[in-house]
Order: sequence, then C-alpha cells, then structure tokens
Amino acid sequence: MPTRPTTGTRLAATRPATGTPAPPAAEDVHPVPYYSQWASPELVREIVTGGLSATEDPKWQSYGASSPEEYDWWSWRLCGMACLRMCLAHWRQPVPTAMELAAGCERAGAYVRREDGGLDGLIYAPFARHVEANWPLTAECRPGLPSSEIPQLLARGRLLMLSVHPSVRELHPSPPGRGGHLVLAVGATPGALLIHNPSGFPGESQEYARIPWDDLDRFYAGRGIVLGLKDRPRPTA
Repeated sequence: MPTRPTTGTRLAATRPATGTPAPPAAEDVHPVPYYSQWASPELVREIVTGGLSATEDPKWQSYGASSPEEYDWWSWRLCGMACLRMCLAHWRQPVPTAMELAAGCERAGAYVRREDGGLDGLIYAPFARHVEANWPLTAECRPGLPSSEIPQLLARGRLLMLSVHPSVRELHPSPPGRGGHLVLAVGATPGALLIHNPSGFPGESQEYARIPWDDLDRFYAGRGIVLGLKDRPRPTA
C-alpha cells in the first residue's frame, strides 16, 4: 500500500530467502485485467504525491463509497482488494466494488478496526478462508514464500499477492524496509517478475511493471497469498 496510512499485514515477520531466484527458462505471462486501488488510475501519481486529494477523484462513487471522505480513507488501504478484483476478473467472476469487497473482508476478520481509528489488515489467514468460501478460487496463505518459488507458481497458472515495499513503484535503490503493500504477480520472464501494482503510476508502473530478479528481494517481505482456480469436478457418465 502507498506510504500514507500504513496498516501493514498482521503476520509474524518473515525474512525473505536470500539470493536471486533462478530465472524461468520461458515467459509465463497471464492476461490479467488491471485495477487500481483508486477509482481513477490516471490520477494515482497526483494522489500519491500529494498534488491531489483523493476526495477530488471524480470517479469516487464507482468505488462504492458513501462519500468522498469515506473513499479517501479506504482507498489508501485497499491494495489487497484491488488485487482480489484483478483475480476475479481474470477467472471470469463478477467483480464487486472495492467497498463491497472490503465490507466482506471486515466481516470475515481480514480487516479489523482499531480503537485509535486505524485499521489492521489485510490479515492473510481469514482473507484466504473468506476467498475460498465465497468464490471458486483457491487461496493459500504463505507466511513464508521464497522468491525462488514465484516463477514455478506462475508457470502453474497461479496469481500471487505479494507483500512488497511501496517504493517498488520506483525501484528505489535503498528502500527503508520490506513489505507493507500488496501487488499482484502476473508473469515471469527470464529477466524480470511482472506485477500489476495497485498504486503504480500510469504509463510507468501500473500494468505489467517489471521488477528485475536481482532487485526483487530488496522490496519483498517473503510472504504472500497464492491464488488459483478450483478444479471443477468432471461430469460422471
């Protein structure tokens, strides 16, 4: 999630595996529709850099919020819901609004409001259970997900919600930490991991943004959620 309200992910801290994952021998890139965590992807740069308040987003109502202020509060926190919307669209499921998905996750315990007015989440285990209970998808919570496994999982048709530092957007040379923001891994090439970044900048780091394998562990917290389509039972004779 971007650097404004930091809610993080409630999991035991896990150091990522050291070393660069072996690059895949071939490309595995999935045709995944892109969703931003804001209603207007074209305005993300201005919103993230402070040039525009999210309350001024002209498309805020499409988010499902009841007011610009509610939209502003949630939009900074719903990178995970943007990733889920992408997965649902990819596997041809109905795509609810971000606020509808957030409400469901809150009821499931994947988002927890704090007494200080903040929000804990996305909490992986209840989120994974919620996904599997409501859609024909598999969702595996991986508090330890070595970067070396990512190409293999993508080759098997999975999509991965990965915890990275928000500065992955600019491939910052010295990020202040790892994790805190969810992106969706949608492809792997011999040279780079490809992600859809919910807080990416238009034309630069939103769709199929490249993270060279040598750079990944600088941002990656070594944890995530692996999603797939459930096997449908074969008809009996």
